[in-house]
Amino acid sequence: MKKVLIFGTFDGLHPGHLNFFEQAKKYGDYLIVVVARDKTVKRIKNRFPSKNEVERLGTIQRCQLINEARLGYEDNPHRIIREINPDVICLGYDQKAFTKDLPKELEKMSLSTKIYKMKPFQPEKYHSLIRRASEA
Repeated sequence: MKKVLIFGTFDGLHPGHLNFFEQAKKYGDYLIVVVARDKTVKRIKNRFPSKNEVERLGTIQRCQLINEARLGYEDNPHRIIREINPDVICLGYDQKAFTKDLPKELEKMSLSTKIYKMKPFQPEKYHSLIRRASEA
């Protein structure tokens, strides 16, 4: 079984997220989504998500495209990667948090995980900053 890991905030599931899941699913048999903790989102984006981590996790768990969903860790965002030991990590087209040093972190963990960047899906319509502005 080839495990694919993706991670993000997923604050309101939209077609851009679903497309991201579909793209990632092509790289393996088992798709695992790690949902960022509220405090992690606050640290990265300087704001809390509009939905809390339990709500966001529940939404992802109900999505038929994924096989498993879990919350990440607040203390070390890379720790869950070691636990899951994925064959592939798929990143969103605009994902920057925790990605710069990802190859080094994988090497430190002695993981030979491949990393792929997914293509955008109508980013002018579904990027989270645009969606949040339109909901205000």
